[in-house]
Amino acid sequence: MPLRRVLHVFTVLAVALAGWVGGASGIASAQEDGAPAVRQLLFYNHAYGVLDRETADAIEHSPYLRDFANFQVRTTTGSGGETWTGRYLMGRETYLELFGVGDVPGQDGTLGAGGLGLSAERAGDLATVTARLREQGVPNPVTFRQTRDFGDGVPVPWFDSVFTSAQYDAFGAWGMEYLPEYFADPRSNTEPASHPGDVGRERYLSDGYRDHLMRDVTSIRLGVTAGDLANTVPLLKAGGFAVRELPGGDVMAWGGGTAVRLDAVARERAGLRQVEMSLNHPVPYRHEERIGHSTLVVGPGDRAVWTFGVAG
Repeated sequence: MPLRRVLHVFTVLAVALAGWVGGASGIASAQEDGAPAVRQLLFYNHAYGVLDRETADAIEHSPYLRDFANFQVRTTTGSGGETWTGRYLMGRETYLELFGVGDVPGQDGTLGAGGLGLSAERAGDLATVTARLREQGVPNPVTFRQTRDFGDGVPVPWFDSVFTSAQYDAFGAWGMEYLPEYFADPRSNTEPASHPGDVGRERYLSDGYRDHLMRDVTSIRLGVTAGDLANTVPLLKAGGFAVRELPGGDVMAWGGGTAVRLDAVARERAGLRQVEMSLNHPVPYRHEERIGHSTLVVGPGDRAVWTFGVAG
């Protein structure tokens, strides 16, 4: 979801590893050199990116994507009546949210804007993350409760969230924990809990992925400003990700089956760069699909890699 759709209240109140620097060995090194010393509390939930209009429109109208993934175009109403319309590729536990320039107003609708949501699997873990942030030297983590309106004017509590800062250039990451009220609401179409305190991603998402090829996001790479990167690293560490700093100021983080790479860039080069996805089953062929200014390569094997043009 667009970052300002969450953070506007505060202003009112006040990947494919192939081709990456370091490649697949970078992930292994991240696990060895930066392995978390504490239990992992946050896991990759979803990321979003704002793309050029031609690419966003091509994604929205792509027949291939509707076959490849549990694909949706959906308008969501959040707290305070704020709305956003995104293009979604939904997996078993993870998903991807894509916008075009101007799809959301202001700072969040500019080319190269993006965000990263990291969610708890167990009730109460977000409070532990917030405490860890303070222990790491983040004096005032910003907390917020998001609601969702399903179109009938009756909002339901959706999730609690925490940010390291309410200020950002073009990218932000937040920790989140789905709420019992949301799971209990029949409009959410969520699954029953598999164990006490289950607020996990698999419960939240539908099983529609089973009818398509895409299973989950396994790695994601984004270009972000140095300031946005500095705000994000404490959250990754507090969530229990293994974090490794790379030459040039870039960061690699790994945990829970998903790798996150953040490249330190100037604002004009910020944006979503590459996404790697696992497949429900291996395919014997290589299929290349050009979608606007992006290229999705599926197979051979059990993965797909989607590469996007760098903003600017």
